[in-house]
Formats: sequence, structure tokens, C-alpha cells
Amino acid sequence: MTKNMTEGRPLRLILQFALPLLMGNLMQQTYNIIDAAIVGRILGTNALAAVGATSSVQFLVLGFCIGTCTGFGIPVATHFGAGRGDCVKAMVFHGAVLVIGLSVILTAFCTWLCSDILHILSVPEDIFENAYAYLLVIFLGLPFTLLYNFLSSILRSVGDSRTPFVFLTISTILNVGLDLFCIVILGWGCAGAAIATVTAQAVSGFLCLIFIWKKVPVLKPVRENCRLQGRNIQELVAMGVPMGLQFSITAIGSMVMQSANNGLGSIYVSGFTSGMKIKQFAMCPFDALGSAVSVFCGQNLGAGKGRRIRQGIIEGMLLGIGYGVAIGLVLIFFGRTLSLLFVSADAAKILDASAKYLRCLGYFYWCLGLLNVCRMSTQGLGFSGRTIFAGVVEMLARIIVSCGFVGAYGYTAICFADQSAWLAGCFYIVPMCWICVGKVSRRPNSAVCGRNA
Repeated sequence: MTKNMTEGRPLRLILQFALPLLMGNLMQQTYNIIDAAIVGRILGTNALAAVGATSSVQFLVLGFCIGTCTGFGIPVATHFGAGRGDCVKAMVFHGAVLVIGLSVILTAFCTWLCSDILHILSVPEDIFENAYAYLLVIFLGLPFTLLYNFLSSILRSVGDSRTPFVFLTISTILNVGLDLFCIVILGWGCAGAAIATVTAQAVSGFLCLIFIWKKVPVLKPVRENCRLQGRNIQELVAMGVPMGLQFSITAIGSMVMQSANNGLGSIYVSGFTSGMKIKQFAMCPFDALGSAVSVFCGQNLGAGKGRRIRQGIIEGMLLGIGYGVAIGLVLIFFGRTLSLLFVSADAAKILDASAKYLRCLGYFYWCLGLLNVCRMSTQGLGFSGRTIFAGVVEMLARIIVSCGFVGAYGYTAICFADQSAWLAGCFYIVPMCWICVGKVSRRPNSAVCGRNA
């Protein structure tokens, strides 16, 4: 099931890799879509607001988990592209050790501070209890989130983007049934929606584990690979932690924006929540494309093919911009209709708020084609530390708009906070990406691992 991306037409390879990954991302977003649709339709708009009020902190914590696990996959892709099988297995073992430690620390820390986090976010009192129940369950399920994202990341690193999609499809179907069972039959409310999501995530993670153990020998460490080596830990941490921090730093700006919006009242919280669900769904192709180009860059970096890296990045950027223009038009003209997935037609003010948010996003969606491809390419080339500043730029832009303009312009300022961050991030990461491409094109391939150094 592995796939070498160092030979063949770059665009075709990127598209072949990105398509299953896109479907997997859509399935992952479907978790959130199903939760929001069932919660909003069955439990009401206040329950929907409770789930939505936690979205930014979920992005902060889950984004760190996803980013870190994605970073752990970069050395695997590089060593795989260079044909160093022992190094691949050693990196898998060391990554697993780090994931176990991270899951213990994050779960304990986040569950302990759950209530304080919601107070910091200024969650309204009428939705606080439901928001707490939902967020606490999500935090308790962090080990399963890390399990799936680490295993899917290393599968993608060796060119297999199809298997994680298959397992996510299975778990998404399970999630639909569990949502209805936990909310409608058991009456567990918002906590039931979170339990369904966590359980489905656990199933997909364990399916990946079984598949790797039985079918992917290149990712299955043997005894001689299972000795802790400081160099391997250092390489994984150097790749994973900056990527996790980049996601989290970006999320801090989103938390400030969420807090500012929460202060505008439940109508705007509900409208923003439904708009955010659609926004995240529409962003899935950007994430898939960026991840595909990142793996392409990582494998070709290991093979020492600088010119091929340039070609893949350019083609990825053009594809991303084209999709951004197309989906932007959909959000502009059909945002209100899409919002009916979560909000009943008689909630006119909430629908207006959601449609306005999506319409404003639509004008700038093309920016994400540049931002995601250049950011993920920079990470795939091993310069994940440099992408942290891109996250800082995005964070500062959201904070400036949220703190400086919401007081004067209200919800309209919220509707333009994301776009400000995207544009600011592009001004930094696009030229930085090409600087990094130039650096790797001029240096010899000398990556080693652990005791093989």
C-alpha cells in the first residue's frame, strides 16, 4: 500500500494522494457536521451554541495534537524516500513513545483546567453547563485522537492515503448511529454527541493500528529498532512540536475571536457556529492538498530532487488558488442555504448571521490555496520551526481585529478576522517557502538516524 512519490508526474501523484486524503478530511469534518446538525435540530439552538462556544479551544488542543503527529510523519517520509527502512521503523517506535507521553500529559492538564478555560472564553451562563460537558468528554478522548492522527500520519508518509480514508468512513457511519443513540435514546445531550465522536475516533485509530501491524511491515518496528536514541527523539521533537505549536498559536487568535463573539450574545454564537462548521468543511481540500504536497516534498527531499520539489509546489499552489476561487463563489451565493443544515428556517436572525460570515469569507478563500501549500511545503522540507512565525502573524492579526474593532463594528469585525489572518500569513510564508526550497536545493542529502549516524 506504500507509494513512492519520487518518480512520475508531480501533479498526478499529488492528486492521486490528495483525493483519498480529501475524502478522509471530509469524513473527519463530518463528525463535527453530524454533531452540530443533530444537536441543533434535536436539542435546540442553545445546545448548538454550547458546542460551538468550545470550537476555538478544541482547535487549540486538537490542532496541537494533529500538528505534532503530522510533524512526526515528516522524518518517516524523508527516510522512506531515501530508502532507509531501518530508520523508518526506528522513527515509528520513537514517535509512538512520544505520543503515549503526550496523551497522558495533555489529557490530565486539559481535563483539570476545563472549567477555567470556558470562563476565559466568556461562555454565556445559559450554555455553560452543556459546553462543559461536551468539552470535558472531548478532552478525555485525546488519547484516541492522538492514536489515529499519529498512525494515519505515518501511513501517509509512506504514500498510503487510502487506508485512513477507508477506516474513517467506517467510523463516520458508526458515529451517525452513536449520535442518534446517545442523544435521542439515552438522552445524554451535548455530552452524548461528544461520546459518539470520541468513540468513532477510537475505532478508526485501532483499525489503523491493526492494519499497520498486519499489512505494512515497513512501519512495524522490530526489536533492534526499539532502543531509545536521543538523536531520533530530537529529530521528531524538532519536527513535531513546532508544527503543533504553529496550529496552537493560530488557535490562540481564534480563541480571542471566539471570546469576542461570545460577548455579542447567543444569536451570534449560534450563527458563527453554523458558519464555522461550513467553513471547516470547505477548507478540507486545502488541508488535503497541503498534506499531499508536504509528503511529496519530504520524499523528494530524501531522494535529493530539488527541481522536482519546486515543480510540485508550483502546481500545488495553482490548484489551491483555483479551488479557492470556486468554493468562495459557493459561500458567497449559497451560504444561507447551507446554514439550513444546522439552523431551522424560522431562526432568521441566526441564519442571517451565518450567511454574512460565510459571504465575507468567500471573497478571500483563494488566499488559503497559497497559505496552506506554502506552509505545509516548508514543513515537509524540514523547516517546521519557521512556520511558527506564520502562526504568530495569523494570531496577531485575529487578536488585533477582535480586540480593536469588535467594539466599534460588532459582528462585522468578526466576519473579517479570519481573512486578515490569512492575508498576513501569506505575506510571510510564501517568500519564506521559496527561501527554504533554495536552501535544500543547494545542500547534499545527508539525513541519518539514531545509531546509524
